[in-house]
Amino acid sequence: MKSLTRGQFLGMAAGTAGAGLLTGCEGSPGVVVRTGSAGRPAAGAVGRRRGRPHQGEGDAATADLIVHGRVIHTMDEDNPTAESAAVRDGRFVAVGSRGDIEALRGAGTRVMDHGDAVITPGFIDAHTHPAGAGVRELKDVNVDVRSIAEIRERMAARARETPPGEWIRGFKYDDTKLAEGRPLNRLDLDEAVPDHPAVVGHRGGHTSVYNSRAFAAAGVTMETPDPQGGKFYREGGELTGLVAERANYVFSSLIPNTHSDDDRRAGVKLITELMAMAGLTSFHDAGTSANSVEAYSAAYRNGELSCRVYMMMRGPYESLRQAGVSTGLGDDWLRVGGVKYGADGSASERTMRMSTPYVGRPDDFGILTMSQEEIHEAVEVAHRANWQVGIHANGDVTIDMVLNAYERVQELWPRPNPRHRIEHCSLVNPDLLARIKAAGAVPTPFYTYAHYHGNKWVEYGPEKMEWMFPHRSFLDHDIPVAPASDYTPGPYEPLMAIQSMVTRKDFEGRVWGPSQRITVPEAMRICTMGGAYASFEEGSKGSVTVGKLADFVVLAADPHDADPDAIKEIPVLRTVAGGRVTWEG
Repeated sequence: MKSLTRGQFLGMAAGTAGAGLLTGCEGSPGVVVRTGSAGRPAAGAVGRRRGRPHQGEGDAATADLIVHGRVIHTMDEDNPTAESAAVRDGRFVAVGSRGDIEALRGAGTRVMDHGDAVITPGFIDAHTHPAGAGVRELKDVNVDVRSIAEIRERMAARARETPPGEWIRGFKYDDTKLAEGRPLNRLDLDEAVPDHPAVVGHRGGHTSVYNSRAFAAAGVTMETPDPQGGKFYREGGELTGLVAERANYVFSSLIPNTHSDDDRRAGVKLITELMAMAGLTSFHDAGTSANSVEAYSAAYRNGELSCRVYMMMRGPYESLRQAGVSTGLGDDWLRVGGVKYGADGSASERTMRMSTPYVGRPDDFGILTMSQEEIHEAVEVAHRANWQVGIHANGDVTIDMVLNAYERVQELWPRPNPRHRIEHCSLVNPDLLARIKAAGAVPTPFYTYAHYHGNKWVEYGPEKMEWMFPHRSFLDHDIPVAPASDYTPGPYEPLMAIQSMVTRKDFEGRVWGPSQRITVPEAMRICTMGGAYASFEEGSKGSVTVGKLADFVVLAADPHDADPDAIKEIPVLRTVAGGRVTWEG
């Protein structure tokens, strides 16, 4: 997307998003929605009358679709529960009792009667990386297994069918879930892949393990100094194979991109189907490349998107900004979001920058990948061009640096409610909480991490864990908190997320940071309205409300009544976006 003009961007997307993307308007045919800045609905954008059923102004006598269930948890504070809802032109036109909604049935009305099942708004994942994960699911070696032996076996199998000298790439490696009780290393890969350069990427996305042929190709030896913001790990006078953060860049140019446009489009189709299966109707791609924009557009054009996408730009941002594009351009299915930066390391890979060291590593405080000056410059440029900013900041040191920049631009160039985001915002303290609230910043803490990554929290210790992924603290400080998986680093399943936030228990039953537990209703609201707020879309999604998009999920049981330790086991029976079924089992 070099030298991309506004016309070129719109031309690329034309035909994929319809008139909504071409005009930047939000809404579906038959529903008029006025938009404010950043493409979000203006005050009073959707008309609505009080009473049961709630019904929009100017509604016809019949609905396209009627939905019944034992209960609908609407997430609408004015109308928190209902039995049924009516949909027309992809939006809710009435919400109320079964009898009232049945009155809107006509000869052509479809009816989904879910009996005793429970209905919720469609779930939203506000920080994920699905486009890259989708194509890698199709093309690379999935090493999400539980032993080094199986990783070696899978990598060796791919090597046997690959010409010598070509790269063998594995992904979704997890160092703390291996039967051998140790991480993968260079020698393991040398044994499995002796005739090819090889790399296995950690599912966290910040570290990788390379074999000796890869190090030789990159010219990296024991004497090679660590680059700023990166590290080559050494042990016993040898390279272990582990490489962190910006040190990975010396290998990047050596690894050819063999993924075609068709591969990327197929990957988007696959991953959005899988996410819909879990109950997701929207997600925010937190670092959308130019290739990903094209893949989403192609999938949309072919009717292959199963989730709505808010694209937080990384690769094409400069060209879009110079062309006058800013946050909000698009329609209800494909929208330009904020710009994404990364300022420190990973929580799951234990490289995030903190003011105190890791347990057992007294000299290791983590890695910064941006300086304060770089953060100030990036935020100033984006803020003044009316972009939302999202900066990956896990540790307390990094969160402080990001807040310095957000506070500065609002003082010098104030904007009403820019909703700049702190991606992950993992480790906080009382001072940071007060500043986040005052800045109006939106944190996006990991929502499945407490449960899924328990073995990693040993390296932080119980005291830090009382301040990590601090959903309770955010809510108590009236801070709007967004739901985030960071997939592939964390699972994206919203029901696992609800269980994790409610129990803070890992797979072994250990509790990490019990003071940060929240209730089921609070967790469900984070996974719906919290996600909508983070993208300026609370006026069009996040609750079952008249005038909003008809995005909903049908669950076999009610998370409110379930065993908290088994919420993730509740089956998703059906997922619907805009009145269209995107998955059903």
